Amino acid sequence: MKLKECCNFIDYRGKTPEKSDEGYRFITAKNIGIDGYHDEPKEYIPRENYEKVMVRGIPNENDILFTTEAPLGHVGLIPHFDEPFAIGQRLIVIQPKKELLNSEYLLFLLRSHNFQNEVIKHSSGSTVTGIRSKELVEIDISFPDLETQRKIASNLDKVTHTIDLCNAILEKLDMLVKARFVEMFGEPLTNPMNWNMKRLDEVAVLNKGITYAPEEVSDEGIIVLRSSNIKGNAFDLEDIVKIAKKVNPDKYVQTNDILMCNRNGSARLVGKVAKIPELSENMTFGTFMTIVRSDIYEYLFVFFQLEAFREQIKFQTAVAINQISLPLLASVKVPLPPKELTDKFAAFVEQTDKSKSAVKQLLEKAEALKKALMQEYFG
Repeated sequence: MKLKECCNFIDYRGKTPEKSDEGYRFITAKNIGIDGYHDEPKEYIPRENYEKVMVRGIPNENDILFTTEAPLGHVGLIPHFDEPFAIGQRLIVIQPKKELLNSEYLLFLLRSHNFQNEVIKHSSGSTVTGIRSKELVEIDISFPDLETQRKIASNLDKVTHTIDLCNAILEKLDMLVKARFVEMFGEPLTNPMNWNMKRLDEVAVLNKGITYAPEEVSDEGIIVLRSSNIKGNAFDLEDIVKIAKKVNPDKYVQTNDILMCNRNGSARLVGKVAKIPELSENMTFGTFMTIVRSDIYEYLFVFFQLEAFREQIKFQTAVAINQISLPLLASVKVPLPPKELTDKFAAFVEQTDKSKSAVKQLLEKAEALKKALMQEYFG
């Protein structure tokens, strides 16, 4: 069937309404991530504007929100709200006909590789790629009976819950490490234990990344680490670029180096860090990246994630170029506790990392299972 035959749609168009500090919740495309609905950022419209904004129709809890552009094709279920809520531009509400489609099943179907490809095929736009409701509703989908849909949705819900649980545990373990840092060393911004203050270049070696030309990008060669290889302060090789270029060994990364993004179009990514694990091959790093190499890498790795570091770099990252220059990074002041304390902290982090490693293994299995199930159910 075409989507218009098995679903109803509410397309929200028009001018962006006046915002306010309180009133009714205003849901925008920014609330719909690749993994579904997010409560942040929270925006509101005045209560007296509600009827004007929602003139096209009122959605229900568990209706599906679909982003029509930038980012295109994100979907999420509308959660429960105690008060009325409003829907912003670049969103379409999809209401599956209950006699034909289960909402949670449809949610997974809309996220499937095949459907997302259809969305791209039906999209248009020279500067911003988007899809109009009249094009979206013409996309064909196929689906089994309702009972089978519920079983499929239940299976995918269970594995999704496992993935969410693993990510929550990893986040809690990161919070535990930060809490232990402050407990042992105090808040670096105030330095209540009066540790000696050192410049970063006094306790670490800083190494700037290499430049390369577009024509040097190749299917073979050495991997160049970039900002996309840092995800949530963790090292990630899902997205790699290789270059066919001779690289001096002093530009190879080493185990326990700290990889830092020092320039990016998004200020939020500047200063992000990841620890380099043991690698099976040589890798280098790009010009918008910096390597911080130090014996107290565990201590510095957490320090870079704290407000004390952000406070010292925020002036330069607030300007249009969004970067941390090497001289600025070198001048960052770091409280330096005694070696026996940093060693004790490193031992604690090592034990925590073992727990994280076990959780990550489970997470990888759950993600692989979900991918296989999505392929089996939706192609």
